[in-house]
Amino acid sequence: MSVALLFPGQGSQAVGMGKALAEVSPAARAIFAEADDALGEKLSTLVFEGPADDLKRTANTQPAIVTMSVAVMRALEERDAFTGANAPAFAAGHSLGEYAALVAAGALPFRDAVRAVRARGTFMQEAVPEGVGAMAAVLGLDAESIRAVVAEVSGAADADDYVACANFNGPEQTVIGGTKAGVEKASLALKAKGAKRVMPLPVSAPFHCALMAPVQPRLADVLGSIAITAPRFPIVTNVEAAPNSDPARTKALLVEQVTAPVRFTEILSFLMQNGATRFVEVGPGKALIGMAKRVPGFNAETMSLHNVDDPTSLEAVLTALAG
Repeated sequence: MSVALLFPGQGSQAVGMGKALAEVSPAARAIFAEADDALGEKLSTLVFEGPADDLKRTANTQPAIVTMSVAVMRALEERDAFTGANAPAFAAGHSLGEYAALVAAGALPFRDAVRAVRARGTFMQEAVPEGVGAMAAVLGLDAESIRAVVAEVSGAADADDYVACANFNGPEQTVIGGTKAGVEKASLALKAKGAKRVMPLPVSAPFHCALMAPVQPRLADVLGSIAITAPRFPIVTNVEAAPNSDPARTKALLVEQVTAPVRFTEILSFLMQNGATRFVEVGPGKALIGMAKRVPGFNAETMSLHNVDDPTSLEAVLTALAG
């Protein structure tokens, strides 16, 4: 039984996440304290108590989710969850989650990661003024049809109509992003094409598209001062949907990730095709194991899906891994 670790991204946050786990796990509690020290502020108080509007700010959300995910990972390691036959074969993160995956694999120090994603979130928010960009989730339409529609909308003469595919989350779940006008025009066209639903997302900037290009040189400068080493297990990257263990390539992939689409459907397919049978979502929520259920190749009889984000789910996963 081969274990693959999945780390969630932005949108999975919730006020109170990690609080119960920190109360029972010294290792998890230490990670929240380390985040506070690294940032020079009480991130843990914001995560545990809110307010929700402040937690939703991209500059806060990104370090909060990475901290939560690493705290969960440390709680699992504290209980020897991933030893022997349960040693992870791969890890992958949804967008921001790739940083937590690198920390989990020992390639990126946590303090550096939490500082880097605080900068990343700040740069992303500053790249596009609030209200200029938008994102929407497209349900019930295949990715190729969506690609064709967004290419046609973006190919129009008006530069304000820019839109692109940002996240491939399932065979019939794709997120688009771009200018507000571009996303609105594409949404109408996608509904006409047969999409079951096109839902505007409550985000403050259009992530994973060319509008994020101003972030790249600034993020590259931040990552340039960080030492990244070889991971203990390969990270299946967002940019390539393929495993990377070469630390010399990691920073470039993290920079490219900012404007590249999240290829999570392909990532999950790769994991399934390469022997992963136990998927453990390490961090807040169950979004990623929900995506895994919809990927062609998932077999409920031979594969298992787990999430860990509180003491109850921690005990459940430990029992499942011991079985």
